Amino acid sequence: MSVREKVLDLIFPPKCPFCKAILEDPRAPLCPGCQPSLPWLEGSRAERKIDFADGCFSPLAYQGAVPEAVRRYKFLRVRALGKPFAQLMAQCLRDHLPQGADLICWAPLSKKRLRARGFDQARLMAEEVGRLRAIPALPALRKVRHTSPQSELEEESARRANARGAYGLLPGADLEGKRVVLVDDVVTSGSTLSECAAQLRMAGAAQVFCLTLAQARGDGTPAKKRRKLLEKTVENRPSSGYNIKWLQIAPPLAADDKNRTRIRWNNYGLF
Repeated sequence: MSVREKVLDLIFPPKCPFCKAILEDPRAPLCPGCQPSLPWLEGSRAERKIDFADGCFSPLAYQGAVPEAVRRYKFLRVRALGKPFAQLMAQCLRDHLPQGADLICWAPLSKKRLRARGFDQARLMAEEVGRLRAIPALPALRKVRHTSPQSELEEESARRANARGAYGLLPGADLEGKRVVLVDDVVTSGSTLSECAAQLRMAGAAQVFCLTLAQARGDGTPAKKRRKLLEKTVENRPSSGYNIKWLQIAPPLAADDKNRTRIRWNNYGLF
């Protein structure tokens, strides 16, 4: 951590993106209090199918404290939330795609919405995920048609019609034979991601995997069950007895261990 970052942490202490509590460890993506109550998606439940993609991974379901946190990030322009969100996504990516990728890109905003919002929330997360996973994050797509926000549309058919033909490739994008990770904030119907994935495939991408913070149609691990899983893990913790700081969704598990909750037993760092 640089001197500038340390000074900023003293003036503006990092807060948990979900409950706004000041973090004891500014490098942690969330507070210990939120860890057992968030709607985590684990094992195969963190995966879903997207047309033209080889898979889609999300660490959280879009319920509980997650929708409000995403709303503050996107619509109240709390840009600082992009970093902890990306930390959770990077862990999820390493768990479900341990072989890594050649490139990370994102589903971009239209120029009109980018001017109104002031930043591209998917781009911020993609660039941070790329930094954490040592994968180049580069723009590959552009929004060729301004559309209504997908969040305002309830019917899946309306979402698909809204996204159809809205994305195109950036000139000069080199995707031939590459494994690409496509980032967005939330997946609901999958319309946006499938449109973007189709463009990436047409440009020659060998594989396309989608990565989002949350699934709007996923069932998160209930808090009661989550607490039981945590208690079971605590009973078997190492004798060194470090404090639990946050969920660590890495490294990949053996097949017979795919759905077991894992906790990292140290006080530092994500990886």
